[in-house]
Amino acid sequence: MDRTVSPSVAPAGKASLSYKSGRRSRILVVDAEPVIADTLGEILRQNGYATEAAYDGTGALEMALLSPPDLVITDVVLPGTSGVQLAIIIKCVHPDCKILLYSGQASTPELIRSPHCAPYEFTLLSKPVRPRDLLALVEDRLGTGRPVLVPAAA
Repeated sequence: MDRTVSPSVAPAGKASLSYKSGRRSRILVVDAEPVIADTLGEILRQNGYATEAAYDGTGALEMALLSPPDLVITDVVLPGTSGVQLAIIIKCVHPDCKILLYSGQASTPELIRSPHCAPYEFTLLSKPVRPRDLLALVEDRLGTGRPVLVPAAA
């Protein structure tokens, strides 16, 4: 397996270090706010992941069905198919795909404990998502062995 450690420059001009293996993990980031999905995708790209962004549940589902990601990071509240519905469908079709849900809604923890989510275990992050916390969870879910350095302001 090819393994290299390469520096990159983070947005604030701070150094960022990423570990890259022979195969980059593919991550689908979904949020109705393009700036949020694109920013999370850029943070992940700077840390060696291949990312795609979708801005609604229906578009994300189409992308995931055409090319299965290793991980989906999705907001719970989306136009079209909700983030929870998206997570359930993807897990049914691609059981090995990991899912991280995030939300700024106080009622979301009860939603993912509902009976239709019972067979699934989803991790829920609260908005705003700190890059350091997100990267730690991504590493944990994907088990890629990457050391992660993010900008000090993160």
